[in-house]
Amino acid sequence: MAKEINTIGVLTSGGDAPGMNAAIRAVVREAIAKGKKVKGIKRGYAGLLQEEIVDMEAKDVSDIIQRGGTILQTARCMEFKTPEGQQRAAEICKKHGIDGIIVIGGDGSFRGAQKLAALGINTIGLPGTIDLDIACTEYTIGFDTAVNTAMEAIDKVRDTSTSHERCSIIEVMGRGAGYIALWCGIANGAEDILLPEKYDYDEQKIVNHIIENRKRGKQHHIIVNAEGIGHSASMAKRIEAATGVETRATILGHMQRGGSPTCKDRVYASTMGALAVDLLCEGKSNRVVGYRHGDFVDDDIDAALAMQKCIPEYQYQISKNLSM
Repeated sequence: MAKEINTIGVLTSGGDAPGMNAAIRAVVREAIAKGKKVKGIKRGYAGLLQEEIVDMEAKDVSDIIQRGGTILQTARCMEFKTPEGQQRAAEICKKHGIDGIIVIGGDGSFRGAQKLAALGINTIGLPGTIDLDIACTEYTIGFDTAVNTAMEAIDKVRDTSTSHERCSIIEVMGRGAGYIALWCGIANGAEDILLPEKYDYDEQKIVNHIIENRKRGKQHHIIVNAEGIGHSASMAKRIEAATGVETRATILGHMQRGGSPTCKDRVYASTMGALAVDLLCEGKSNRVVGYRHGDFVDDDIDAALAMQKCIPEYQYQISKNLSM
């Protein structure tokens, strides 16, 4: 018999992402519409362990859908990674009457949700990460905003790069995943795209590419470099020394996490938030919401975490052909 859910907790964990507030708003209002109580948990799992738990009403999420970041704030928590911390977190949920919990975050956050589910707290995960690196879904909350923010910044750098006939290395976020770099590389018409999944660390190829382009009359050279490769400033010095072309590095950094979410991030995050509530109300647990082939779906968290995600080979190949 499905466990009846009366009170739903919601938290955001790991790195913040534009659209998280839209998801929180949807969770609160969908739950209230279904006659459930909602408790907001501040600062992720760290806040859960410190019992930073507040009642949430519909008015508490007014005027937040357009705001970046997360009104619940977020933090990383080493204590929660221990069995003792997980057990205490489950006990705190029960103490506050939380029957089900919605976790908005990435893979690490889902592992925490998985542990709570095993301890009797119904859990649903929402993919909130700008990196697009969760294998079970084609969309993650925040990616669309982050990639558009980066794209607009690279357009601006390209303007001045052309004026000064420079090579520009622009570093975008993505420690282990090159999706922001790949999308920006294609969208911004970059001459070279360096991805953690694909880069062979042969700088001579880049040097040769710059020299060949100069001979063909190109006035600039844009290199989009993923954070996981990094070292953009030292790379710029080496490339300038090897080519004689003035080379500058620009690191976009955390500006990619902020800003008002795009329409897509608002609508998709809202849909996912509402679906998470519906799944809890159906008695489901240990699930993660995703988006595949035009539909919003849910998968077992265990299976989702076991999936592997690769850079789309066709997109990667065309990025090379289109950069000529």
